[in-house]
Amino acid sequence: MTDNYRSSGDADGTQQQPSTGAQGGQAWPPPPAYGPTVYGDPAATAPGATTAPAPAQAPASPTATAPAHRAKKPVALLAAVALAAAVVGGGSAALVGRWTDSGTTTASSVISGTPVAQSSKGTVAGVAQALSPTIVEINATSTSGDATGSGVIITSDGEIVTNNHVIAGASTVKVQLSTGKTYTAKVVGTDADKDLALIKLEGASGLKTATLGDSDQVRVGDEVVAIGSPEGLTGTVTSGIVSALNRDVTVAKDQDQDQSQSQGQQQGGGGAGNWPFEFGGQQFNGDTGSSKTTYKALQTDASLNPGNSGGALINMNGEIIGINSAMYAPSSSSAGTGSSAGSVGLGFAIPVNTVKADLATLRAGGTN
Repeated sequence: MTDNYRSSGDADGTQQQPSTGAQGGQAWPPPPAYGPTVYGDPAATAPGATTAPAPAQAPASPTATAPAHRAKKPVALLAAVALAAAVVGGGSAALVGRWTDSGTTTASSVISGTPVAQSSKGTVAGVAQALSPTIVEINATSTSGDATGSGVIITSDGEIVTNNHVIAGASTVKVQLSTGKTYTAKVVGTDADKDLALIKLEGASGLKTATLGDSDQVRVGDEVVAIGSPEGLTGTVTSGIVSALNRDVTVAKDQDQDQSQSQGQQQGGGGAGNWPFEFGGQQFNGDTGSSKTTYKALQTDASLNPGNSGGALINMNGEIIGINSAMYAPSSSSAGTGSSAGSVGLGFAIPVNTVKADLATLRAGGTN
């Protein structure tokens, strides 16, 4: 809104005065500053004065002008009204902003955790700074070898959500925080049908926790951040967008599957081992075997690599919207070694609403 200022001598300072009606050509003299009778303005009537109906008006003489102070009152009144409107409007905008800052999710659908600083909200750097302490590296050891994956801290005493394929069949599980501190963890519950698992750190307390958002509110094109430990590089941050919704992704349920097992790598591990999956009737990263499960996934072009499994896919409000679970890693045929190339922008994540719906089962020690 632009404020307009007028001098007392501008064109708007003139007032048209009524004529006598009888003569038609004579200008009615301007009313005295404090007259006993005020025409047509009962609100301005002085105490003891009478109010008379205003006489008929005729065009004023071009030379007849009113005192400047008579013109200033309407301008001052308009300025006061405009100022009041600006205050009310600004307050309304602030109120609307307060209710819409957190997007379209509701309090009942979000499990609160570490927030993003208001000054950094909506930036990759802000999301990374706030959420990195809530993402861990998981090292699982079994008779088949070692596996490296990621996980998300959801309680201050060390409950961590990850993929089932990261810890399946493990005899020991070690977890490293972003600070470098290491804990031993026990497996609380698993759900191979949804490729989810819950582990718990031993002797942990006061940990920062992630906010679990609402994946039903995710739209194609939403910006996202992925945090995990690809190839054992703890706390790696990548970004991109959600490129598709509700992809039917099929993954192996059992830990002893073909390629990754024969190479001495468990699923989700570092190095050349990649977790195999199927999509659209085709197999990627190897054979998924006969024991498999299919779930609806979020698709992202944020770079995911071996070791990102179990890590977080995060929206720009700092809310977890998915658990990264599969990625397409084409073979580098030109190298002639059969090793896997890096991410080509096809990654998949389990929607966080699936995780929240499964938490009670996992905490009860489910072993699906």
